[in-house]
Amino acid sequence: MKSNRRRKDIAEHLRILIPLVPMADFIEIEAVADAGHLRHLPVSIAAWQAVTTRARHAHTDYDELLEDGYDQDSARHFVLDDINEVLERWGCTRRIDVNAD
Repeated sequence: MKSNRRRKDIAEHLRILIPLVPMADFIEIEAVADAGHLRHLPVSIAAWQAVTTRARHAHTDYDELLEDGYDQDSARHFVLDDINEVLERWGCTRRIDVNAD
């Protein structure tokens, strides 16, 4: 029962966070947010982690940069603007801040 409630809470949070996201991305994000490695996190944090993960891996050159030998921090730096553009297209008012720790 708790898992069903969490999934519902995640879906509701995502609809508010990224109201314009395509359904294919929504489904993938929802699955990641409900994955075991994020279940210990509050819904809002798990949802944000899933959103940024999907944007980074599915809509940027992040994985190619890693394959080319860039470390994770460097690759993330180079795709930061692309991720924020995806977030904007999805109607998200939140952005990744390069200065945030």
